[in-house]
Amino acid sequence: MPPIYPFTAVVSQERMKRALVLNAVAPFIGGVLIRGERGTAKSTAARALAALLPHVQVVKDCRFSCDPDRPTTWCTECRERVANDETLPVLQQPTPFINLPVSATEDRVVGTLDIEKAIKKGERQFEPGVLAAANRGLLYIDEVNLLDDHVVDLLLDSAAMGMNIVEREGISFSHPSRFILVGTLNPEEGDLRPQLLDRFALSVEIHGIRDARDRVMIMERNLSFEADPDGFRDEWLAREQDLSHQIEAARLLLDHVTYTQRDLLSIAALTTSLNVDGHRADLVILKTARAHAAFEGRTAIIDRDIALAAELALPHRIKRGPFQQTEITMDDLQEKIEQLQGGATTGEPEPVPSETESVEKKKA
Repeated sequence: MPPIYPFTAVVSQERMKRALVLNAVAPFIGGVLIRGERGTAKSTAARALAALLPHVQVVKDCRFSCDPDRPTTWCTECRERVANDETLPVLQQPTPFINLPVSATEDRVVGTLDIEKAIKKGERQFEPGVLAAANRGLLYIDEVNLLDDHVVDLLLDSAAMGMNIVEREGISFSHPSRFILVGTLNPEEGDLRPQLLDRFALSVEIHGIRDARDRVMIMERNLSFEADPDGFRDEWLAREQDLSHQIEAARLLLDHVTYTQRDLLSIAALTTSLNVDGHRADLVILKTARAHAAFEGRTAIIDRDIALAAELALPHRIKRGPFQQTEITMDDLQEKIEQLQGGATTGEPEPVPSETESVEKKKA
């Protein structure tokens, strides 16, 4: 396997890196769409993220990398093995990185059931697809706008449900399908339909760096990597490990991150004031804000978390006229949140308990 450029060595593009890292902390956020011109490190960053993610614990010999600690998400085969009193062995494996080709068909993505064998021999034979390979990993789609709309819809549905269910002629097979979804596109080659665009939780628009010193740094780092890939990775290893450990710690802390009624009102007021359609944006902002708080080691979200989350969740959902600005900054959002809160009632709101705390209270 060729050496992979370190994630922490990517120059600038902080918004893109933040969106990727927060999806790594909380894959249920729903993926990120990166829009930008050629040569802006889109695929480099996605591949580098997968390389630094912590190893995952899986059921040994399972074709779908099922999580041994989450029986409710097991595939049909693992459930049958346990039903036959078999003990599932466990092993650690690197986070997979799956690159989906633009020519992928529906069967190649979701997998296929061998109907002929089922009818003639009474055996259920399932051939896994891309969704099986990507489970608990990172699924990367380059030039997602060139992929068939129906296939994109299938991918987004699976990412949202966390499960892939294939049914043919009364025969059914299911397996977990939880992955970090990263799509990229070059706007010069066309955009996604608005319906599909909204299904991506976060969106980032990136451009070539204009600062001359940063461009020199990009050249120097790339030349160093090409001359000695292993030596270059060793130079950045400590920073890569620090970020990997921070992501792992954030994942453990995420369920304990709380929010208040005031936070929910801030999010709702913000999306309403910007005329955002639907309610997906509100949920995405809340999930992303919690992920950011966990990433920074906190157990409660603050206004800055909401502003940073909105900066990633709203750009592709805000309706714009031909003469309006094309970008919305975090500072603008934080100022707007403060203005909206200024008109609200004051007082210390009660925190909304996390899912884990709610379950513990019910047990008590």
